[in-house]
Amino acid sequence: MSNKEPDTHDLKTVRDFLRYATSRFTEAKLAYGHGTTNAFDEAAFMVLEGLHLPIDRLEPFLEARLTKAERTRLGELIEARIETRKPASYLLQRAYIGSVGFYVDERVLVPRSFIGELLQSGAVTGNDDSLIADPGTVNRALDLCTGSGCLAILAAMAFPGANVDAVDLSPEALEVAQQNVVEHMMQDRIELLQGDLFVPLAERRYDLIISNPPYVDAPAMVKLPPEYQHEPALALASGDDGLDIVRRILAEASQYLTDSGGLLCEIGRGRELLSEAFPALDFHWLDTEESAGEVFWLSARALKRHKPA
Repeated sequence: MSNKEPDTHDLKTVRDFLRYATSRFTEAKLAYGHGTTNAFDEAAFMVLEGLHLPIDRLEPFLEARLTKAERTRLGELIEARIETRKPASYLLQRAYIGSVGFYVDERVLVPRSFIGELLQSGAVTGNDDSLIADPGTVNRALDLCTGSGCLAILAAMAFPGANVDAVDLSPEALEVAQQNVVEHMMQDRIELLQGDLFVPLAERRYDLIISNPPYVDAPAMVKLPPEYQHEPALALASGDDGLDIVRRILAEASQYLTDSGGLLCEIGRGRELLSEAFPALDFHWLDTEESAGEVFWLSARALKRHKPA
């Protein structure tokens, strides 16, 4: 938290702090992208989460008058966001995908995968137009590069009959993932494994593999805003062109998929580069409300038919 004592004497209500934080964040030219995209949404998240209020219900609380302790807390959070340039989720140790909350700290990326949105929207399972119409056909799923464990947990929610393995190279990240697994009472269904991609899996097979792997290229890593520099580089960087980890996943995934399974993978803005690198693979690209062409689906049959070297 900031050592600076913020002047919040004239700020009395939630609306006051929302206006104040939005102005301060705009003036400070902060960078966003960790769950919000602009100063107002960042301010709303910090004020509501900082007061332990529902983050999707701003209107009912706008005129609520705050106690001195609440005003002090919000003032310190706002100053810390500006002075440290840490993502708000690190300061509050909380992040959300949709309405599902997760504990986070600087051992993991702030959860923000578009795969989470797809799992919650019905695009992956739940209706005739989904990739997997019947969630009961998924008995075992794998989340590669699990980080906070958020996608493993959302996959377990989307496929209530499935057991989920969640792998990460970082033991520190798995400590955070374990905390989230316990919070969501998924200990009996999610197994956390430490290792390099598929290495700890032996001969296991999966009906679904999901992954939000590192995919930031070398030039972009150099130019990351300060907010992103607080995140573990291990979870961001993926070689010169950002595709080093994705190449490895594509080369090995077919060995770990059942015949009717598939791979759902997020790659950021590397669609054109990936398609050029693997012209024989029939990528099916999925859009969300916030993204276009940043997540692909490949069936096990497509991967086995044109297995990348």
